[in-house]
Amino acid sequence: MDDMGLRRRAGRHRSRAVSAAGLAFLLAATCATTATAAAPAAAPPTATRQPPPQPPPRLKEAQVDNAVAKLDGIVRDGMRKTGVPGVAVAVVHKDRVVYLKGFGERQVGKPGAVEPDTVFQLASLSKPLASTVVADAVGDKAVTWDEPVTEHLPGFALKDRWVTDHVTVADLFSHRSGLPDHAGDLLEDLGYDRDYILGHLRLEPLTPFRASYAYTNYGVTAAAEAVADAKDTTWEKLAEDSLYGPAGMNSTSSRFADYEKAANRAVTHVETGDGTWAAKYVRDADAQSPAGGVSSTAEDMARWVRLQLANGKLDGKQIIPAAPLERTHLPEIVSQPPAAPAGRTGFYGLGWNVSYDDQGRLRLSHSGAFALGANTNVTLLPSEQLGIVVLTNGMPVGLADSIALNFFDTAQYGRPTADWLSLIGKVYEQEEAELKSPTDYAEPPPAPAPARPEGAYLGTYRSDYYGPLRVTAAGGALTLQLGPDRMRFRLTHYDGDSFSFRTVGENAVGLSGVTFSGDLDGKATRVRVESLDRNGLGTFTRD
Repeated sequence: MDDMGLRRRAGRHRSRAVSAAGLAFLLAATCATTATAAAPAAAPPTATRQPPPQPPPRLKEAQVDNAVAKLDGIVRDGMRKTGVPGVAVAVVHKDRVVYLKGFGERQVGKPGAVEPDTVFQLASLSKPLASTVVADAVGDKAVTWDEPVTEHLPGFALKDRWVTDHVTVADLFSHRSGLPDHAGDLLEDLGYDRDYILGHLRLEPLTPFRASYAYTNYGVTAAAEAVADAKDTTWEKLAEDSLYGPAGMNSTSSRFADYEKAANRAVTHVETGDGTWAAKYVRDADAQSPAGGVSSTAEDMARWVRLQLANGKLDGKQIIPAAPLERTHLPEIVSQPPAAPAGRTGFYGLGWNVSYDDQGRLRLSHSGAFALGANTNVTLLPSEQLGIVVLTNGMPVGLADSIALNFFDTAQYGRPTADWLSLIGKVYEQEEAELKSPTDYAEPPPAPAPARPEGAYLGTYRSDYYGPLRVTAAGGALTLQLGPDRMRFRLTHYDGDSFSFRTVGENAVGLSGVTFSGDLDGKATRVRVESLDRNGLGTFTRD
């Protein structure tokens, strides 16, 4: 697929907060057959579906051995080109870990090499782990994939009452609830906790239920909370008791505190303006733990890959029941419609990107990405009993995804079929550019209109969704205060009643506009924060 094809697909994904970017759009383009595109967008919850029969294995042992032998070079070449500080990789074939290695540094400028047991933050790679946990609860008859979430979260609500009453665990895990893309993520950036965010999803606008796909971390989180409630425990303990413990994943956790206290951990890194990498940010994803808050090692993830490829078995023991686990591997919604009549279609299952290649082989994948400094990938080819996990401690620049793509290309064709690192890197760059404001607030107009006296702006404004916004003044400058902890943002005048501030957090977009409007007794009555207005919820009204 050419670069423009990659860019067209990029618009549906974000490298933000646990995005499913990476292989989602690439595998839709390279693996899913045209015939598959005729599948319905979303099967009714009561439908009984069987996975398509898988063809016999096609890869010879020597082909896999050749790809494994070339992995060192693939990883080191990618690290050299990108500068990403640390990488850990595991490959499983026929229930054996045939490759397990760490590369580079846990933290730039400090001692400590990446090893197979180095703990990384997984970002959205947490989602297929979460659906594995839910599959166990389904096997226990504590919950079903197709029962309404409100049966266990009675306070949960979406904007439409009928959707509220009918949205299921499967609907939320497959991103077909109608919630908009990344709903709730901006609240997390402002410091709101899980309960507040889930309680305010009812204000988000909805698209058609079970007929539209939009990637939502807090939809998955709501479903996971319902399952934990059905098991009378917390999500974090449920994950530990049903998967991490029984599978021997002893360094894996759904709690940020466990990652933070791990002595052998890879910290997150971002690129700096001079082309180097620095450990500048800390990403605590506890609020969306089921969707993006897991930390683990390549060694532990290899055990999980073995379990996935063996239909829930590990070391001769059935850890996760096979039938509910297999359900996670089925297409639930079209995530990438074909761009042309003969184009490819991509699907999303339950925590997995799902596609089929030209030989009819199922391919499962998921990427994880923190803009604040992590990128991960898992890709499985179940009919070949082959899977790879790539963990990195750098912001998404395409390295994790390209290692996986290069590995599978090498196994099948003897060499990579494209410059995947360059192609994926350009997609991430395009995504980043699309998130920024169309207005360059760093360059005010040549003759900007003056602002009103600062007293016109001071005071408290309120949004049902974002809560209070306070405008204060000190030292001749206006300051914006947002969130439960009153995060402070200095306002810089742009033009007339328009100002700007620099955004922070996982969903930062550089400079954002802040525009005051209305007049009552000489005071502005409303303020719109551009970066918070993605879904039309970013206007605050004066108290």
